[in-house]
Amino acid sequence: MWPGTTVRWRHRIGGLRRAGLAALITGAVVLPLSGAARPAIPAPAPAMPSPVTAGTLEAAYAANRANAAEASRMAAAHGDRHRAAADRALADPARHLLAFDGRGAGLATEVFGDLARADRVAVLVPGSDTSLDTYGRFRAAALALHRRLAEEAPEGTGTAVVAWLGYETPGTVSTTVATTGRADRAAPGLRALVAGLRGITGPHARVALVCHSYGSVVCARAADGLDVADIALVGSPGTGAESVADLRTRARVWAARGADDWVEHVPHVSADLFGTTVGFGTDPVSPAFGARVFDAGDGGHSDYFDPGSRSLTNLARIALGGTTEVTRD
Repeated sequence: MWPGTTVRWRHRIGGLRRAGLAALITGAVVLPLSGAARPAIPAPAPAMPSPVTAGTLEAAYAANRANAAEASRMAAAHGDRHRAAADRALADPARHLLAFDGRGAGLATEVFGDLARADRVAVLVPGSDTSLDTYGRFRAAALALHRRLAEEAPEGTGTAVVAWLGYETPGTVSTTVATTGRADRAAPGLRALVAGLRGITGPHARVALVCHSYGSVVCARAADGLDVADIALVGSPGTGAESVADLRTRARVWAARGADDWVEHVPHVSADLFGTTVGFGTDPVSPAFGARVFDAGDGGHSDYFDPGSRSLTNLARIALGGTTEVTRD
């Protein structure tokens, strides 16, 4: 390739991305603010155990695995082999499911580590296009974060990661991804999860939210008064808030974006249209937002949890309560 060609192509691709994202924002204004309905996949109603405590945690795991196994059988009978396989994997005896719902796009909350004895807990909140059908990549991110937490933790410090697919995420190419609607509906569930963790870990555990992409909008909507020590936003298109102060949280708020993340080109605008907020306002890594900006390296939008990456190391250190150990941007 001739000298300068790569640079020109990068500029051209960046321009196309900006144009496409601007068109998506426009589409959210002009088109109906709803996503296409997913064909129904039969599944049992979720297991509804009593509030989970450290003493009933294993029973809750078993009940949700049994529910996933039944969902797998029902999906197979329906002819959906892909979903059947995804549900069957979640039903494996080694999996620790704090919650499971196989209906529709599907919901699951999975625990990595010994939650009942954890001193440091990271709750991972996913972005768009995450469902039971794509759960494998979300699980890989949570597993990588837990491994890094364990490596970085001082000796004798118990760690756990809670992978919370507790809401119906928007599609990346959809009108819903440009609005706060899904996040507004998801926020009460995230607040309930964090409150419920205290019944398992006790008050001593330090809890951090790690929020990727559209998940950062969910975390922002849930942040007001939430009992967490840190909120880390990575690959965020914005939060729907103009500044950290607007989140009304006592938590330390962090933000980072990889050098090759396309979300940089999302227009940082926000408007209220017919009762719906379109766009997400201030760039979370800008000085105007007021977050603690940390180094996420050179990766792209899907690279924040790559093993060995600077972003993953910094996220683990944030979840452990570090400050000076976190490398700044």
